[in-house]
Amino acid sequence: MTLGDILVKGCRDYPENVAFKFKDREWTYKDFEIQTNRAANGLKKLGIGRGDKVGLLMLNSPYFMICYFGIVKLGATVVPLNVMFKGGEVVYQMNDSNAAALITAPMFMPLVSQIRDRMETVNNVIVQDIDQENSYAGTVSLKAILEEEEDSLSLDYTVTVDDIAVFLYTSGTTGNPKGAMLTHDCLVANADQTRIATDSTEDDITLCVLPMFHSFAWTTCVTLPLMCGGKIIIHEGFVPQAFLRTIVEENITIIAAVPTMYSVLLQVPEVNPEDYKKIRVAYSGGAALPVEVLKKIETKYSIRVLEGYGLSECSPVCTVNPWRGVRKPGSIGIVLPGVECRIIDETGRDVPRNTPGELLFKGRNVMRGYYNLPEATAEALRDGWMYTGDIGYMDDEGYIFIVDRKKDLIIVGGLNVYPREVEEVLYSHPKIAEAAVIGVNDELRGEMVKAFITLREGETASEREIKKFCQDRLANYKLPKDVEFVAGLPKTSTGKILKRALKS
Repeated sequence: MTLGDILVKGCRDYPENVAFKFKDREWTYKDFEIQTNRAANGLKKLGIGRGDKVGLLMLNSPYFMICYFGIVKLGATVVPLNVMFKGGEVVYQMNDSNAAALITAPMFMPLVSQIRDRMETVNNVIVQDIDQENSYAGTVSLKAILEEEEDSLSLDYTVTVDDIAVFLYTSGTTGNPKGAMLTHDCLVANADQTRIATDSTEDDITLCVLPMFHSFAWTTCVTLPLMCGGKIIIHEGFVPQAFLRTIVEENITIIAAVPTMYSVLLQVPEVNPEDYKKIRVAYSGGAALPVEVLKKIETKYSIRVLEGYGLSECSPVCTVNPWRGVRKPGSIGIVLPGVECRIIDETGRDVPRNTPGELLFKGRNVMRGYYNLPEATAEALRDGWMYTGDIGYMDDEGYIFIVDRKKDLIIVGGLNVYPREVEEVLYSHPKIAEAAVIGVNDELRGEMVKAFITLREGETASEREIKKFCQDRLANYKLPKDVEFVAGLPKTSTGKILKRALKS
């Protein structure tokens, strides 16, 4: 099944079901199918076809989804762009992917206009001018495409499950970002694997506030509910009060959030947990969820949070705590159906249970490689196994626990310190809202531990107080030797703390 087949099936099996709602307007599965066909026909007239790449720079909206599915129905490849990008970052990904076109929204046109001449292969800029009377000079009107093109799509070639559907550029913590190539089969398989693990059905109503350009949102909040015939409520971004109000008003059953969003929700006053009892699945991903945050969010809202794990190269979900059965706080759960996991030591040998090592994953959801980077592909993919660079262990019942990122490991006097262990202790301090730990150079011990901390509103604390708190809970070599209080921690648009920014 291709991504386009999901919509064909939806239009056939439940044409009048609401596929998604944005603000006060609803689109049925039949509406959605027609709109994606029109988008595909318009792109085809512009010369976009199988194997071409198309950038997508938009906030969450129905038009992001319509354009995405229009692109992949042609056998072309989507290059989703982070809406927080500066000009040089957009130029890099457009040029690296050899993108033939860029689809964007009016709010991004000042940026796009400045960099258009630097995007070497982009022949057309299509603008989401839905709510505007005037189009931009030298651009193509998405409004005209969606109003004037044919409702059905006729192709003179076949789109296959092995066609590359999307390039997901990794965060680039080591060197320039790399375009992970994911096929239709990768994305469809991963959505189905997650569906089975969470018992998702046509009756579920999913709230999408995570950015659609990110794989976590696209799989759990878009592809999966569409596969089931469910309903998606779209928000442009995360606004706590609007998020909570929508959960109640729309009878939301599935939410997905990153740990920093859950931390923010803990600070919302006067919450009635009865209002959120219809939430069936609350995903957490994108970064490690501190156990203290998990416990507090479950108590405050009376919901059951399922922490999972994934990476862009795996479409992205690899593991999740099961919806039915045992859920272990602090664990990323068990592997999804159809996904295999190995944990190896530095020699490449499998380690025993309860022994930390590097996590490897294998399955239909794993990427085909990095675009135009054979050496990086060969390093990351070996015999079908994706080498994640993350350190974790599997307990006797098959539950996996992340110890830390391999690249974030701190070595103090020859002893390994895993930042997450220190961060878990810091998060248990009642005055601390957020914390991040890194290693900094130390002449005597090689490295030492440094903690960056944001306090809860109205709280004050001293460096001495924080160190004393840790001293009672950690071995001496793990103790933060330096504590820096900051107003906020640098984050990606998906809420993941940028440790490389703290190290600069």
